[in-house]
Amino acid sequence: MKLTSSQQRFYTLLGIGVLVLTIGLWGCSESDKSPVSSDASFAGQLSLKNPAVQSVMAVQIRHTKALMARADVIGTATTINEAGLPAVMILVTSESARLAAPTELDGVPVRVVLTDTIVAMKGRPGGGGGGGDEDIDPKRDKQTPPIILGTSGGWRFDLANGFCCGGTLGSLIQVGDQKRILSNYHVFEADIVDGGNGIVATTGDPVIQPALIDIGCNANNAQEVATLVVTSSLPSSNVDCSSANIISGMVDETGAILEIGTISATTVGAFIGQDVKKSGRTTGLSRSTVDALNATVNITYNNECAGGTAFTETFTGQIIIGNRGSKFLKGGDSGSLMVEDVTSNPRAVGLLFAGSRKIAIANPINDVLSFLGASMVGN
Repeated sequence: MKLTSSQQRFYTLLGIGVLVLTIGLWGCSESDKSPVSSDASFAGQLSLKNPAVQSVMAVQIRHTKALMARADVIGTATTINEAGLPAVMILVTSESARLAAPTELDGVPVRVVLTDTIVAMKGRPGGGGGGGDEDIDPKRDKQTPPIILGTSGGWRFDLANGFCCGGTLGSLIQVGDQKRILSNYHVFEADIVDGGNGIVATTGDPVIQPALIDIGCNANNAQEVATLVVTSSLPSSNVDCSSANIISGMVDETGAILEIGTISATTVGAFIGQDVKKSGRTTGLSRSTVDALNATVNITYNNECAGGTAFTETFTGQIIIGNRGSKFLKGGDSGSLMVEDVTSNPRAVGLLFAGSRKIAIANPINDVLSFLGASMVGN
């Protein structure tokens, strides 16, 4: 196939020899790795600062509104394709949308991803005796204080109409003189209507460990570890986050995360091919690779636990991570901190909050910290 001049420039910018070598491995792999290696010698070229990536982002942004006018097109992003070229990713939920998608946009190749609906990944509700349909990782069960984060937890009153929910107490942040647990809005604050439980999330409400879904929906079987600070990040902002002031003696103040350890106090931007990991309530310690940047994506939310679809929020500038077979992120993992996959003091990359059985979505961590006026707690 003859390359266009723009494609030839992309090859030069990205070191195509290395990319093609890694693509051969990606095409037959069952892992969640994206079509590039995260080798430090060239991975930084695939960040938002790379001119070729920026060029594709401009094309992506220009066409997103028209593409997403179709109901079964739920997102776009900037990625690379099977040939190792920077490409526009189009997320679709039907075979007809996949077949109808363009093969290129303004000379830029298109990579189409068929996925199911992307939803906020709070623990799915169970009725009667409680418990979700996603089992807890045993290491995330009730701990002896001070607790280590990356564990089961949530809002004390996250139940309605016989159902209860929960998520992950992700990491520790500093806001002024307060140390707070960082998680998602939909884990700590999503009950914003006076519905099935007659209660709405309010500043000062207890945050518990473990989550209600892991203790038969009975909050008396949990321990209160923090108090909620309502910040209402949704539906008006571009991040899904919330925080809670830790109760003295109840949380490890080093910011340690289960099976990850102490993290860095600094953060790092995402890049395509970046190896990442997280510690969450359901899938525990899991690893994957950043697959796309600058995602515009529709996320489906519930307001009340088991309350049905409440609204769909469109986010921009998000990180897409491979999640084939839900091996990286499942219901109950919402609120997990995504960090770079290094042995010691990893830097935070994003806050995980949504996904499907094929992809996971994270807010860039610096967007979250900026919204909360916070910094990471770590070394």
